[in-house]
Amino acid sequence: MADNTEKMELPEDIRAMSFEDALSALEEIVQNLESGDVSLENSIEIYTRGTLLRRHCEAKLKDAGERIEKITRQQNGVLGAEPLDVE
Repeated sequence: MADNTEKMELPEDIRAMSFEDALSALEEIVQNLESGDVSLENSIEIYTRGTLLRRHCEAKLKDAGERIEKITRQQNGVLGAEPLDVE
């Protein structure tokens, strides 16, 4: 089953969230879904929001990883080159 949320633009309120805030909101959604106390229609809505929050968190993590890699390369004095694995 294809996930249509992958093509959806992130809402402004999600884009404005920090990683920690988005992760907390995602955890709350998971708890609500796991509780079973949510109607089917509401479950679909919050599942969709959870998917968008997941995308936002993944993008934040990817960005952080790229920034860390760039800092590491700069500290090693090798801009744009990958470090060699020496065993």
